[in-house]
Amino acid sequence: MKPRVLVIGAGGPAGRALAAQLKSRDIPFLGADVRELPAGSGFTSVRVPPATDPEMVPVLRRLVAREGINIVIPTASEELTHLSAARAGFGRDVRVIISDPGPVALADDKLFTAWQLRSAGVPVPRFGVPGDFADAENAMAALDGPVVVRPRVYRGAGSALLIDGNQQVDWATLPDGQIVQEHIPGTEYIPMVFGTPAHNGTAPFVIVAERTAWADGHPDTWAGSVRRAVAGEAMDVGNLAMAAVRSLALTGPVELTVRRRDDGTPVILDVNARFGAGSESAPELLDAVLASFNLPSFNPASFRQGTAAYAYAVV
Repeated sequence: MKPRVLVIGAGGPAGRALAAQLKSRDIPFLGADVRELPAGSGFTSVRVPPATDPEMVPVLRRLVAREGINIVIPTASEELTHLSAARAGFGRDVRVIISDPGPVALADDKLFTAWQLRSAGVPVPRFGVPGDFADAENAMAALDGPVVVRPRVYRGAGSALLIDGNQQVDWATLPDGQIVQEHIPGTEYIPMVFGTPAHNGTAPFVIVAERTAWADGHPDTWAGSVRRAVAGEAMDVGNLAMAAVRSLALTGPVELTVRRRDDGTPVILDVNARFGAGSESAPELLDAVLASFNLPSFNPASFRQGTAAYAYAVV
Protein backbone atom coordinates (compact mmCIF):
# COMPACT_ATOMS: atom_id res chain seq x y z
CA MET A 1 0.00 0.00 0.00
CA LYS A 2 1.34 3.43 -0.93
CA PRO A 3 1.04 6.31 1.53
CA ARG A 4 -0.92 9.42 0.69
CA VAL A 5 1.18 12.52 1.30
CA LEU A 6 0.32 16.14 2.10
CA VAL A 7 3.01 18.65 1.04
CA ILE A 8 2.59 21.92 2.92
CA GLY A 9 4.09 24.92 1.17
CA ALA A 10 3.68 23.18 -2.16
CA GLY A 11 4.04 26.39 -4.16
CA GLY A 12 7.49 27.29 -2.81
CA PRO A 13 10.86 26.05 -4.12
CA ALA A 14 11.11 23.24 -1.56
CA GLY A 15 7.50 22.17 -2.09
CA ARG A 16 7.88 22.08 -5.86
CA ALA A 17 11.05 20.01 -5.58
CA LEU A 18 9.29 17.52 -3.34
CA ALA A 19 6.20 17.40 -5.54
CA ALA A 20 8.34 16.57 -8.58
CA GLN A 21 9.90 13.63 -6.73
CA LEU A 22 6.56 12.30 -5.54
CA LYS A 23 5.14 12.51 -9.07
CA SER A 24 8.12 10.67 -10.52
CA ARG A 25 7.59 7.84 -8.01
CA ASP A 26 3.83 7.71 -8.60
CA ILE A 27 3.16 8.46 -4.92
CA PRO A 28 -0.30 10.04 -4.45
CA PHE A 29 -0.07 13.46 -2.82
CA LEU A 30 -1.96 16.67 -2.23
CA GLY A 31 -0.44 20.12 -2.07
CA ALA A 32 -1.35 22.86 0.39
CA ASP A 33 -0.30 26.49 0.21
CA VAL A 34 -1.35 29.91 1.47
CA ARG A 35 -1.69 31.00 -2.16
CA GLU A 36 -4.02 29.84 -4.89
CA LEU A 37 -1.63 27.90 -7.11
CA PRO A 38 -2.09 28.13 -10.89
CA ALA A 39 -3.74 25.28 -12.76
CA GLY A 40 -0.46 24.58 -14.55
CA SER A 41 1.27 23.51 -11.32
CA GLY A 42 0.86 19.88 -12.35
CA PHE A 43 -0.74 18.69 -9.11
CA THR A 44 -3.84 19.28 -7.01
CA SER A 45 -3.48 21.88 -4.28
CA VAL A 46 -5.77 23.47 -1.73
CA ARG A 47 -5.48 26.88 -0.17
CA VAL A 48 -4.92 26.98 3.60
CA PRO A 49 -4.57 29.81 6.16
CA PRO A 50 -1.12 31.32 6.79
CA ALA A 51 0.92 30.45 9.86
CA THR A 52 -0.18 33.72 11.50
CA ASP A 53 -3.78 32.48 11.53
CA PRO A 54 -4.74 30.40 14.61
CA GLU A 55 -6.97 28.31 12.35
CA MET A 56 -4.07 27.02 10.23
CA VAL A 57 -3.48 23.83 12.20
CA PRO A 58 -7.18 22.94 12.69
CA VAL A 59 -7.78 23.44 8.97
CA LEU A 60 -4.83 21.19 8.12
CA ARG A 61 -5.99 18.59 10.64
CA ARG A 62 -9.45 18.43 9.06
CA LEU A 63 -7.87 18.23 5.61
CA VAL A 64 -5.67 15.30 6.67
CA ALA A 65 -8.66 13.42 8.09
CA ARG A 66 -10.90 14.12 5.08
CA GLU A 67 -8.30 13.15 2.47
CA GLY A 68 -6.93 10.07 4.25
CA ILE A 69 -3.41 11.51 4.52
CA ASN A 70 -0.74 9.27 6.07
CA ILE A 71 2.36 11.48 5.80
CA VAL A 72 2.50 15.25 6.31
CA ILE A 73 5.63 17.01 5.04
CA PRO A 74 6.01 20.71 5.92
CA THR A 75 8.33 22.68 3.62
CA ALA A 76 7.50 26.32 4.48
CA SER A 77 9.73 27.85 7.16
CA GLU A 78 6.96 30.03 8.57
CA GLU A 79 4.86 27.01 9.54
CA LEU A 80 7.49 24.77 11.13
CA THR A 81 7.22 25.85 14.77
CA HIS A 82 3.42 25.60 14.71
CA LEU A 83 3.34 22.17 13.08
CA SER A 84 6.04 20.77 15.31
CA ALA A 85 4.18 21.86 18.44
CA ALA A 86 0.89 20.48 17.06
CA ARG A 87 2.30 17.22 15.71
CA ALA A 88 0.46 14.98 18.16
CA GLY A 89 -2.88 16.51 17.16
CA PHE A 90 -2.81 14.82 13.76
CA GLY A 91 -3.23 11.36 15.29
CA ARG A 92 -1.06 8.32 15.94
CA ASP A 93 -1.38 6.97 12.40
CA VAL A 94 -0.21 10.17 10.69
CA ARG A 95 3.53 10.75 10.29
CA VAL A 96 4.33 14.48 10.50
CA ILE A 97 7.90 14.72 9.20
CA ILE A 98 9.38 17.35 11.47
CA SER A 99 11.65 17.54 14.50
CA ASP A 100 10.56 18.13 18.09
CA PRO A 101 9.40 21.64 19.07
CA GLY A 102 12.50 22.69 21.00
CA PRO A 103 15.01 21.93 18.23
CA VAL A 104 12.71 23.44 15.60
CA ALA A 105 12.44 26.67 17.61
CA LEU A 106 16.25 26.79 17.91
CA ALA A 107 16.70 26.38 14.17
CA ASP A 108 13.93 28.90 13.40
CA ASP A 109 15.85 31.81 14.96
CA LYS A 110 19.27 32.47 13.40
CA LEU A 111 20.58 34.10 16.57
CA PHE A 112 19.57 31.15 18.76
CA THR A 113 21.05 28.79 16.16
CA ALA A 114 24.36 30.65 16.14
CA TRP A 115 24.55 30.71 19.94
CA GLN A 116 23.88 26.98 20.16
CA LEU A 117 26.35 26.03 17.42
CA ARG A 118 29.09 28.27 18.78
CA SER A 119 28.67 26.83 22.27
CA ALA A 120 28.99 23.32 20.79
CA GLY A 121 32.20 24.23 18.95
CA VAL A 122 30.58 24.17 15.50
CA PRO A 123 32.08 26.96 13.32
CA VAL A 124 29.74 29.82 12.38
CA PRO A 125 30.39 33.33 11.03
CA ARG A 126 31.24 35.90 13.68
CA PHE A 127 27.96 37.53 14.66
CA GLY A 128 25.99 39.83 16.92
CA VAL A 129 22.82 41.90 16.94
CA PRO A 130 22.60 45.55 15.84
CA GLY A 131 22.58 46.72 19.46
CA ASP A 132 26.06 45.24 19.94
CA PHE A 133 27.55 47.83 17.56
CA ALA A 134 27.45 51.62 17.45
CA ASP A 135 27.03 51.79 13.68
CA ALA A 136 27.84 49.97 10.44
CA GLU A 137 31.52 50.97 10.54
CA ASN A 138 31.83 49.65 14.09
CA ALA A 139 30.17 46.36 13.07
CA MET A 140 32.57 45.93 10.14
CA ALA A 141 35.56 46.65 12.36
CA ALA A 142 34.40 44.23 15.06
CA LEU A 143 33.58 41.42 12.60
CA ASP A 144 36.68 42.04 10.48
CA GLY A 145 35.21 43.01 7.12
CA PRO A 146 31.87 43.30 5.29
CA VAL A 147 28.80 42.18 7.21
CA VAL A 148 25.37 40.86 6.36
CA VAL A 149 22.30 42.09 8.25
CA ARG A 150 19.22 39.89 7.93
CA PRO A 151 16.14 38.87 9.91
CA ARG A 152 16.69 36.37 12.69
CA VAL A 153 13.54 34.58 11.50
CA TYR A 154 13.33 33.87 7.76
CA ARG A 155 11.36 36.49 5.83
CA GLY A 156 11.98 35.29 2.28
CA ALA A 157 14.75 35.65 -0.26
CA GLY A 158 16.11 39.15 -0.74
CA SER A 159 15.72 40.20 2.92
CA ALA A 160 19.49 40.31 3.60
CA LEU A 161 21.53 43.52 3.44
CA LEU A 162 25.24 43.33 2.58
CA ILE A 163 27.23 46.20 4.08
CA ASP A 164 30.73 46.65 2.70
CA GLY A 165 31.39 50.34 3.33
CA ASN A 166 30.16 51.54 -0.05
CA GLN A 167 26.72 52.61 1.12
CA GLN A 168 25.15 54.85 3.74
CA VAL A 169 23.31 52.86 6.42
CA ASP A 170 21.19 54.45 9.12
CA TRP A 171 22.00 51.92 11.84
CA ALA A 172 19.40 53.30 14.23
CA THR A 173 16.54 52.56 11.81
CA LEU A 174 17.35 48.90 11.17
CA PRO A 175 14.24 46.78 11.78
CA ASP A 176 13.90 44.88 15.04
CA GLY A 177 14.81 41.20 15.13
CA GLN A 178 17.96 41.31 12.98
CA ILE A 179 21.26 39.44 13.20
CA VAL A 180 24.58 40.86 12.01
CA GLN A 181 26.98 38.29 10.56
CA GLU A 182 30.45 38.33 9.12
CA HIS A 183 30.17 38.02 5.33
CA ILE A 184 31.58 34.72 4.07
CA PRO A 185 31.98 34.99 0.27
CA GLY A 186 33.56 31.60 -0.46
CA THR A 187 32.28 28.41 -2.11
CA GLU A 188 28.75 27.55 -1.00
CA TYR A 189 27.44 24.08 -0.23
CA ILE A 190 23.96 22.74 0.50
CA PRO A 191 24.38 19.70 2.76
CA MET A 192 21.21 17.73 3.45
CA VAL A 193 20.99 15.56 6.56
CA PHE A 194 18.44 12.96 7.59
CA GLY A 195 18.02 11.64 11.13
CA THR A 196 17.03 8.00 11.45
CA PRO A 197 13.41 7.04 12.24
CA ALA A 198 12.91 4.34 14.85
CA HIS A 199 13.69 0.72 14.01
CA ASN A 200 14.78 1.17 10.40
CA GLY A 201 18.30 -0.03 11.17
CA THR A 202 20.29 2.60 9.28
CA ALA A 203 22.54 5.40 10.46
CA PRO A 204 21.84 9.08 9.86
CA PHE A 205 23.26 10.27 6.55
CA VAL A 206 24.33 13.45 4.82
CA ILE A 207 24.46 14.33 1.14
CA VAL A 208 26.38 17.40 0.00
CA ALA A 209 25.58 19.57 -3.01
CA GLU A 210 27.79 22.43 -4.18
CA ARG A 211 26.32 25.69 -5.41
CA THR A 212 27.45 26.33 -8.99
CA ALA A 213 25.27 29.34 -9.92
CA TRP A 214 22.55 31.63 -8.60
CA ALA A 215 19.49 32.75 -10.50
CA ASP A 216 20.15 36.18 -11.98
CA GLY A 217 23.58 36.13 -10.36
CA HIS A 218 22.13 36.94 -6.93
CA PRO A 219 23.57 35.03 -3.92
CA ASP A 220 20.66 36.11 -1.66
CA THR A 221 18.13 33.87 -3.43
CA TRP A 222 17.96 30.09 -3.30
CA ALA A 223 17.21 29.50 -6.96
CA GLY A 224 20.10 28.49 -9.16
CA SER A 225 22.17 25.42 -9.92
CA VAL A 226 23.73 22.85 -7.64
CA ARG A 227 26.01 19.90 -8.27
CA ARG A 228 25.89 16.84 -6.05
CA ALA A 229 29.27 16.01 -4.54
CA VAL A 230 30.69 12.61 -5.31
CA ALA A 231 31.83 10.15 -2.63
CA GLY A 232 34.83 11.45 -0.71
CA GLU A 233 34.38 15.05 -1.88
CA ALA A 234 33.69 17.89 0.58
CA MET A 235 33.85 15.44 3.49
CA ASP A 236 34.60 18.26 5.91
CA VAL A 237 31.35 19.96 4.87
CA GLY A 238 29.36 16.76 5.45
CA ASN A 239 30.97 16.24 8.86
CA LEU A 240 30.25 19.84 9.83
CA ALA A 241 26.60 19.56 8.77
CA MET A 242 26.15 16.39 10.79
CA ALA A 243 27.75 18.02 13.84
CA ALA A 244 25.40 21.01 13.52
CA VAL A 245 22.30 18.84 13.25
CA ARG A 246 23.36 16.76 16.24
CA SER A 247 24.13 19.81 18.37
CA LEU A 248 20.65 21.19 17.63
CA ALA A 249 19.04 17.75 18.23
CA LEU A 250 17.22 17.94 14.89
CA THR A 251 15.72 14.85 13.28
CA GLY A 252 14.26 14.00 9.89
CA PRO A 253 15.15 16.14 6.85
CA VAL A 254 17.38 19.17 7.45
CA GLU A 255 18.89 21.45 4.81
CA LEU A 256 21.89 23.61 5.71
CA THR A 257 23.95 26.29 4.01
CA VAL A 258 27.74 26.15 4.40
CA ARG A 259 30.42 28.42 2.97
CA ARG A 260 34.20 28.33 3.11
CA ARG A 261 36.36 31.06 4.56
CA ASP A 262 39.35 32.26 2.53
CA ASP A 263 41.51 29.64 4.26
CA GLY A 264 39.09 26.87 3.22
CA THR A 265 37.45 26.37 6.62
CA PRO A 266 33.72 25.62 6.27
CA VAL A 267 31.21 27.45 8.50
CA ILE A 268 27.47 27.05 8.99
CA LEU A 269 25.39 29.95 7.67
CA ASP A 270 21.87 28.52 7.87
CA VAL A 271 20.00 25.55 9.27
CA ASN A 272 16.49 24.78 7.99
CA ALA A 273 14.62 22.01 9.79
CA ARG A 274 12.81 20.76 6.68
CA PHE A 275 13.12 19.51 3.14
CA GLY A 276 14.70 22.18 0.98
CA ALA A 277 14.79 23.17 -2.65
CA GLY A 278 17.90 21.05 -3.13
CA SER A 279 16.20 17.78 -2.19
CA GLU A 280 15.95 16.66 -5.82
CA SER A 281 19.74 16.24 -5.60
CA ALA A 282 19.25 13.91 -2.63
CA PRO A 283 16.39 11.49 -3.35
CA GLU A 284 17.54 9.38 -0.38
CA LEU A 285 15.80 11.90 1.88
CA LEU A 286 12.41 11.02 0.44
CA ASP A 287 13.35 7.32 0.54
CA ALA A 288 13.84 7.67 4.29
CA VAL A 289 10.48 9.42 4.73
CA LEU A 290 8.62 6.79 2.71
CA ALA A 291 10.31 4.04 4.71
CA SER A 292 8.82 5.55 7.88
CA PHE A 293 5.34 4.85 6.53
CA ASN A 294 5.90 1.13 7.08
CA LEU A 295 7.17 1.43 10.64
CA PRO A 296 4.92 0.24 13.49
CA SER A 297 5.68 3.49 15.31
CA PHE A 298 7.47 6.63 14.19
CA ASN A 299 9.84 8.22 16.68
CA PRO A 300 11.89 10.97 15.08
CA ALA A 301 13.76 11.47 18.37
CA SER A 302 15.69 8.25 17.71
CA PHE A 303 18.40 10.18 15.87
CA ARG A 304 21.64 8.54 16.94
CA GLN A 305 23.95 10.66 19.03
CA GLY A 306 27.27 9.05 18.11
CA THR A 307 30.37 11.22 18.47
CA ALA A 308 32.42 9.85 15.56
CA ALA A 309 32.86 12.10 12.51
CA TYR A 310 30.60 11.28 9.63
CA ALA A 311 33.16 10.31 7.08
CA TYR A 312 31.38 10.25 3.73
CA ALA A 313 28.35 11.35 1.79
CA VAL A 314 25.90 8.74 0.56
CA VAL A 315 25.93 8.41 -3.22
